[in-house]
Amino acid sequence: MKAISEDGWLRRGFRITGRVQGVYYRAWARGVANELGLRGTVRNRPDGSVEVQVVGTPGGVTDFEARLWEGPTAASVDGVESLESSDSLPAGPFQILPTA
Repeated sequence: MKAISEDGWLRRGFRITGRVQGVYYRAWARGVANELGLRGTVRNRPDGSVEVQVVGTPGGVTDFEARLWEGPTAASVDGVESLESSDSLPAGPFQILPTA
């Protein structure tokens, strides 16, 4: 789901499936998010997917979503699904969280 705040920032969640664990996908996603000036989190899920929560300018979030399909060299992305965005994200830079 999309959520645009009063200040114009877009909040989105994504679930990435395919060969996305054990291939440095989370570190790659953090690097892309930092490059685009986004805040948020990324974590592995027990089902083998990766979950991302992100907030930033609408253009930055849209660019990030498109790049999630690429992934690092060793990844093979089968799908990028939009998720309900979490209500709160940690302040500060984009973070890699433990598996949950």
